[in-house]
Amino acid sequence: METARTMTALSMPPDAAEYRLRARIVAFMAQFSIEATRPSAADIAALGILKRGTQVYLTAVPGKPMGETIGAAVRLRAAGFEPVPHVAVRNFASVEALDDFLARLNGEAAVERLLVIAGDRAEYGPFRSALDAIDGGVLSRRGVRTIGVAGYPDGHPRIGTEELDRALRLKVAAAEATGLKVEIVTQFCFDVRTILDFVARLRALGFDHPVRIGAPGPTSLASLMRYAARCGVQTSAQALVRRSGLIRQMFAMAMPDNLVRVLAEVAPAGVFPHFFSFGGVSATGRWARAVADGRIAIEGVDGFQVEPAPAG
Repeated sequence: METARTMTALSMPPDAAEYRLRARIVAFMAQFSIEATRPSAADIAALGILKRGTQVYLTAVPGKPMGETIGAAVRLRAAGFEPVPHVAVRNFASVEALDDFLARLNGEAAVERLLVIAGDRAEYGPFRSALDAIDGGVLSRRGVRTIGVAGYPDGHPRIGTEELDRALRLKVAAAEATGLKVEIVTQFCFDVRTILDFVARLRALGFDHPVRIGAPGPTSLASLMRYAARCGVQTSAQALVRRSGLIRQMFAMAMPDNLVRVLAEVAPAGVFPHFFSFGGVSATGRWARAVADGRIAIEGVDGFQVEPAPAG
């Protein structure tokens, strides 16, 4: 069904070069993932346009009850998606609390994938860093098979590059020692050159793991700049605004078409798109599905437009 849909979308290219480019974009988007903060029942229903098995990440919001994350994971699994909760380990006051959370995620929602992060809390119990939880073996004991660990193409506002490299190496080694597969999931970034340099650096350091590149879904520039300031990626965000020519139109919508197009053309194997739904889960899901289906019109030298869905 998915193959037939894609082939229909690509069946009448205006020329061979455009056909090849559209095919590369479709292939790049084949395994995209999406991130949601607190998806409602309506949000999950709206994601029904996505193919079954799509990975939907659940953000760890400070103060969010653990039961809310478990409930969202259960609903996503029932809807045919692969829930991937963020686990901010500093939020757990004891090893037992983390163990219970993981047991419920696996038992109630068949969760086998997690994104493991430290979290932004200054206070913490037995887990100061993601490594502390990974190294303890509690993840694999509770049915986890694959973990994501954080990557920072723009760098980290409080941690130096050498320390980030060392932490990544330790986390990967600890995960693999306990039988876990590893993906590197990056903070969102807007600059293609920065992303490609980051991936090249990972490969040069010996990390051959899949890399999910964080990118914003369709979002107003005002929202984009607000999230960028909060997450420490202002430099590439400002570059995006200058390049887009929309600096005086902060409520205009920014689309990730340039980023997707260029990465589809030049990114090495093992790189996949991961969309943050700052502009809403439904809008991000519709846009990503349309691009994955090849419903796009190539524009200029660095972008494309999503075409309307066919009637009926």
